[in-house]
Amino acid sequence: MAAPSPGPREVLTPSPEAGHRTAALRSSRRGLLWRLRDKQARLGLFEIGPGHELHGLTCMMQAGLWAATQAAMDHPPTGLPTQEDFSEVLTQVHEGFELGTLAGPAFARLRRSLGLVEEDYQAALGPGGPYLQFLSTSKSKASFFLSHDQRFFLKTQRRREVRVLLAHLPRYVQHLQRHPHSLLARLLGVHSLRVAQGKKKYFIIMQNVFYPAGRISERYDVKGCQVSRWVEPGPAGSAVVLVLKDLNFQDKTMELGPQRSWLLRQMELDTAFLRELNVLDYSLLLALQRLREDERGQAGSLVFRVARSVQGAQSPEATEAQNRRLLPDGPNGLHILDGPEQRYFLGLVDLATVYGLRKRLEHLWKTLRYPGRTFSTVSPARYARRLCQWVEAHTE
Repeated sequence: MAAPSPGPREVLTPSPEAGHRTAALRSSRRGLLWRLRDKQARLGLFEIGPGHELHGLTCMMQAGLWAATQAAMDHPPTGLPTQEDFSEVLTQVHEGFELGTLAGPAFARLRRSLGLVEEDYQAALGPGGPYLQFLSTSKSKASFFLSHDQRFFLKTQRRREVRVLLAHLPRYVQHLQRHPHSLLARLLGVHSLRVAQGKKKYFIIMQNVFYPAGRISERYDVKGCQVSRWVEPGPAGSAVVLVLKDLNFQDKTMELGPQRSWLLRQMELDTAFLRELNVLDYSLLLALQRLREDERGQAGSLVFRVARSVQGAQSPEATEAQNRRLLPDGPNGLHILDGPEQRYFLGLVDLATVYGLRKRLEHLWKTLRYPGRTFSTVSPARYARRLCQWVEAHTE
C-alpha cells in the first residue's frame, strides 16, 4: 500500500498550560481517600515524570494529542463516510516537533460510534497528568504507555505496521459495525511524531482491554503455542505488573457458565476476519478478577444494549448474525465476561503482522529449529484455528 498522500499542514500552538490548569483544579477537588485509592490502582505502574528517559517524548505526545483532538472537535466529520476519511493526513507544527494525525476523520467517527466524548479523550491523553509505563514481556522494541487514568493504551509501531493497519482500517470499521460486540481491541488513533528534522516515529492509541484495573490479580498474553510462551513470575509482593503467557496458564480454566458459547462463537467470527486479512501473531489478552459477593449472580445488573448491538446492521439477517450478548452495565463492558466466581477481561490485540515472505521463511526456520513444538509463526488459517482451540480447551 502506498503511504497516504500528505494532507494540509497547519501551524498550531498547543495549549498545554490549559491542561495543567485543568489538572490542578481536578487535584484540588480530590480528597485524601480518592488519592489513596488512585495510588493503589496504579500499583506496579510507573509515572513518567521529570528525569525519566521518556519524559520528553511523552510530553510532546501529550501536547500534540491535545491539539489533534481539538482539531477534531473544531472540525468534526459530517455526512456519510468517504474514502478521504481514511486517507487524510493532518500535520500540526509545534515548537520543536511535528505531530501527524493519520485517517483522523475515520477515527473520529469510530470514537463517536463507541460513545467516547472527545473532551474526555482529550483530557485523558493531554497534559493533565503523566503517562504511566509498565514493563512489557513483549519481544518487540516498542514502548508501551497508559493514559494517567489507565483508560487508553499507547504503543509505538513500525512504519510497515502502520501501513498495514491503515490498509485494513475500512474493513476493520466494517467488521465492528457488523459485530459491535467483537473482541477486537478498539483502535482509536494512529499518529506520527517527528522531532526537529529527525525520523518519524509512529504510535497508536486504543482502548485498554484491562480497564478498570482495580482488583485484577493476573494478566496473560495468549497466542495458543508453546515456544517462548513462559514468563518467570515475579517474587511475592513485587510491585511490577507482569503479563504472563500461555504456559503460565497451562493448568488453569476459565469458568464462564452460559457465557462460554458466546465467547467460542465470537472467537470464530473475529479470527475468521483476521484470517481473511492474512494476518497472524495477534494475541488474546486475558485478565482475571475475583468477583465480590455482591457481584455474583446479579443478572439484574446487566443491560442489553440493543442500540449498540444493531448499529451498522445492513439487514435483518445481518442483525441475527451479530452474536449479541448481555453486557455488564459499566465501563469497558465489551471486553468483560462474568463467570460464576471470576470476572474475565478479554481482547484481541496486535493485528498488524502479515503472513508475507518474511514470515513464511521464519516458519520454515522454526519448523527445523523446534521439531514437534508449536510456535507463533504459522499460516493465518492455522493460527486462527489453534487460538480458537486453545480457548475451547481452557473454558468450561
